[in-house]
Amino acid sequence: MASSIKVVLRKKPNKQGLFPLAVRITKNRKTTYLYTGQYIDVKYWDDGEHKVRKSHSNSKHLNNLLLKKLAEANQTLIDLETQKNQVSSKQIKKEIVAPLTKTSFKEIADEYLNELEKTNKLRRLSSDKARVNHFTRFVDNDALSFQEIDEALLRRFSLHLKTTRKISQRSIINNLIVIRTLYNRAIRLGIVDRKLYPFGSDKIRIKFPETEKIGLTIDEIQSIEKLNNLSKQEQYARNVWLFSFYLAGMRVGDVLMIKWSDIYDGRLHYCMGKNDKLLSLKLPEKIISILKFYESDKQSSDDFIFSEMKKANLKEPKDIYNKVKTATKKFNKYLETIAEKAEINKKLTMHIARHSFGNISGDKIPIQMLQKLYRHSSITTTINYQANFMHKDTDDALEKVINF
Repeated sequence: MASSIKVVLRKKPNKQGLFPLAVRITKNRKTTYLYTGQYIDVKYWDDGEHKVRKSHSNSKHLNNLLLKKLAEANQTLIDLETQKNQVSSKQIKKEIVAPLTKTSFKEIADEYLNELEKTNKLRRLSSDKARVNHFTRFVDNDALSFQEIDEALLRRFSLHLKTTRKISQRSIINNLIVIRTLYNRAIRLGIVDRKLYPFGSDKIRIKFPETEKIGLTIDEIQSIEKLNNLSKQEQYARNVWLFSFYLAGMRVGDVLMIKWSDIYDGRLHYCMGKNDKLLSLKLPEKIISILKFYESDKQSSDDFIFSEMKKANLKEPKDIYNKVKTATKKFNKYLETIAEKAEINKKLTMHIARHSFGNISGDKIPIQMLQKLYRHSSITTTINYQANFMHKDTDDALEKVINF
């Protein structure tokens, strides 16, 4: 469709009887006006030439301003039509008044964090908000544009995290991933050109360092099971930890959400909170003994097995998230003293229950079954995870060479 951009004098005067100078943008027969903020008497306007007459005392300045606005509008139209098949007069005006290229990193970051909050992705919100804050505090510039985020800046930021904040390499990578996510969003929105992308094999590489996942052995878990000198709080923390371990390292948030009504026909039927996957598992005998311990507290079939969610506002995801977070911190505190009493030198936390299941299962269970037990969406995730605990082949190879 044809488009037209012209400088015009609008016909509605202000209180002083002066008329506003504007750029008229017409696209697809729809018109909008970009006002310059300048007013003149109608006698000084040359309608045929679309400019201010020389008889006006400030005609040169005003005409230069109008030419600048006209060129700006035409260039914006060309840029928008290059990027998109369809563009409206309002879009042209919006891009001139508030160009996307001037959108700051902070604006896109705030929009991203607000989306996480609205969609109740609270765990990611908590971690990514801290990472965004690390970067915004480092640059100390709320108006920082994406065009200014280059390889040199990101390398300085990484060095700052390592030397000043004493953050691990894995955490540094997590910080860079958030920046990369926001940069990709800015590219999609047309805020920054892809050719300025600071990430890639020849620029800033996103590569996680190898980390060792430590799980408990059978002997260490048995020593925890046999402990009898525990306080009431320690005993409770142990039961939650064992409950998680016995069910293939179920995440603590899922453990705390289990109700008595989720257990029937000798099985646990539940929906995994992380990805809404449904799962049914036969209850091991060891779990049944834990359930009996809390049966006296059961008020109804819809009651929670463990107490943390009994007073939670289940309609408010943020309240559920905060209660899980508080409970995990409390459990980890008591698990530390449990490890001391069991004479375990490894760090014992709720997440170690998952590592411990992986460590003991090793290569004894088919990888497809482990994928189901872990509730992983991709078998590649399971393979990569379980590789941390599968040592038999390398151990046998080593023995064959040195055992002479």
